[in-house]
Amino acid sequence: MTLDLYDRLTQPTEFLDYETDAVQTFVDDVVKDRAADKRTMAIELYYAVRDDVFYEVYGADLSPGGLKASRTAATKSGFCLHKSALYAAAVRALGIPSRLVYGDVRNHLASPRLIEHIGGDVFFHGLTQVYLDGKWVKATPVFNKMLCRLYGMEALEFDGLADSLYHPYAKGAGSMEFLTDHGAFDDVPYDFVIGSMRSRHPKFLSDSGSGSGTSTVAGGRLADEAK
Repeated sequence: MTLDLYDRLTQPTEFLDYETDAVQTFVDDVVKDRAADKRTMAIELYYAVRDDVFYEVYGADLSPGGLKASRTAATKSGFCLHKSALYAAAVRALGIPSRLVYGDVRNHLASPRLIEHIGGDVFFHGLTQVYLDGKWVKATPVFNKMLCRLYGMEALEFDGLADSLYHPYAKGAGSMEFLTDHGAFDDVPYDFVIGSMRSRHPKFLSDSGSGSGTSTVAGGRLADEAK
C-alpha cells in the first residue's frame, strides 16, 4: 500500500468520524493499549462492535446523521449499515486502513415480519474491509452473539487473517449466500446506500412504501420475533 493510500484510508471522514468523543470513548473502552499489535486491536474492536452494539433493524435511523459512526457509538444499536461504519471508523482511529463494502446477500437471520417488510430473503448488506499484515480482509461484526443464539445460528468469528464474510447457520446447515458485491468505498456512499434501500426494500422504510423515508419501520424488536 502506498503512503498516500494509507493516509487516505486512515483519515476521518463525514461518516467515519473517529475524531469525535463518542468514537474515541468507544475505542478506549475496548483497547487498553493503542500501541499493541494492530491485528490484536482489530480483533478486539470486531467483537466489541459485534456484541456490544445490539443488532436492531426496527426504528433505525438512516439519515446522514444516523449513519455516522459517532451516532452508533453513542446509541449502541443499529444494523449492518451502522455497525460496519462504526467498525471502519474505530480501526482507522488506531491507524488501520479500512473501507466499506456493500453487497446483496440471502439472509436467514430474519423473522417472517422482517422478510415481509424486506420483500423476500435477499438483503442489501454492509460490511467492512480492513488492511492487516499487508493484505485486505473482510470483517462483518454485525449479528451479535445473543441474537444468533435466539435464531439458532452460529456467531461469525474473526481472526484478522481470513475473510469474515459467510455467516454460518446452525452447525452443518451451510452459510449466508453472498450474491452480489457492489464494491469497496472510502466512506459511506450515502446516496448509493439510501437509494439501494429505497429501490430494494421500499416497504422497510418508515413511510410505508413511498420510498422517501430515512428510517426503518418501527414497532418491534427483532429479538422478540425469534421463534
